[in-house]
Amino acid sequence: MPEKINDSATIAIVEDNEDNMLLLRVLLQKRFRLLEYFDGETAVPGILSTQPDIVLMDISLPGISGIETLHQIRLATTASMPIVALTAHAMVGDRERFLAEGFDYYISKPILGLKQLLEPIESLLAKKTA
Repeated sequence: MPEKINDSATIAIVEDNEDNMLLLRVLLQKRFRLLEYFDGETAVPGILSTQPDIVLMDISLPGISGIETLHQIRLATTASMPIVALTAHAMVGDRERFLAEGFDYYISKPILGLKQLLEPIESLLAKKTA
């Protein structure tokens, strides 16, 4: 069994697709504490009350989008919480658009392996604790 990278770190995952959520859970649960939200409406109050170390945010959510969810979280807190766009939107210019909206990092789906997730998570955690 892999050792936990940082068992004190909490990651909130906002993802409406159950298969994608399951994949993220399998890849990350042995390394981090996970909070799971399936839409923006429940994610905003949950994230604001728990203040996770990092948020992985799908863009295409039911109800309010991942972008609107990001904006609501940013307006409601001064905490420097890294929020990562985790999306199937992977056309030319999408990365730049999501970073301009206020996301700290961009990961395109499909998730091809653990390394694709861990590198940005480790980097963002290191910046947060520096």
